[in-house]
Amino acid sequence: MATPENQNKNQLQIQLRPEIADGKYSNLAMIGHGPNEFLIDFIFAAPGMPQAPVVSRVIMSPENAKQLMFALTDNIKKYEAQFGEITPRQNQAIGNN
Repeated sequence: MATPENQNKNQLQIQLRPEIADGKYSNLAMIGHGPNEFLIDFIFAAPGMPQAPVVSRVIMSPENAKQLMFALTDNIKKYEAQFGEITPRQNQAIGNN
């Protein structure tokens, strides 16, 4: 049985650096995959602009991508229980490659 001292030793300390803390706004995501990884490009598409920059790229293993899917599903359910159903405006909000 784990004691409180052992639990603290096994706890992961997450560090959020100041340059990352502000985050990046994204209103579009493109997802691609190969046999060993998923690539998620987060994009900011401004209305009327011919180009849309990738603001961040996240590369993860298939297992971690599935864990992300479960976490997003759980958090969306919690969000909707508190704030109401999310209704997507358009079909192109999230794309896949």
